[in-house]
Amino acid sequence: MTRDFTLFPKDDIGNTLWEMQQAGDDLSVEREIEFSVIFPSQELALKFGQLLLENNQKLSFCPFEANPDFPWEITAYPNMPASYFSISGYQELLETSSAPLHGKFDGVYFVK
Repeated sequence: MTRDFTLFPKDDIGNTLWEMQQAGDDLSVEREIEFSVIFPSQELALKFGQLLLENNQKLSFCPFEANPDFPWEITAYPNMPASYFSISGYQELLETSSAPLHGKFDGVYFVK
């Protein structure tokens, strides 16, 4: 099968989705996908977590030892189809809404 770069662009998300699709994964099935944002202080992370909770988002909050400048992590767990449009759109929403709180997007993780 030839890769459609409009559905599977050449970036981390597009490459991961392409590999999943090639392995036989039905990307149209909704699944929980993890999106992590890290913060420079506990207070800012908790403010962002409150914003997500007010929007009915499932999340976790924990220390993040891998980056001493951003030692707090909020991970959101939305259910969505594994499409580039859905994932990149949610990532953009998190980046935009966490920016005033000095949040730094740290990645998307696909739960199997």
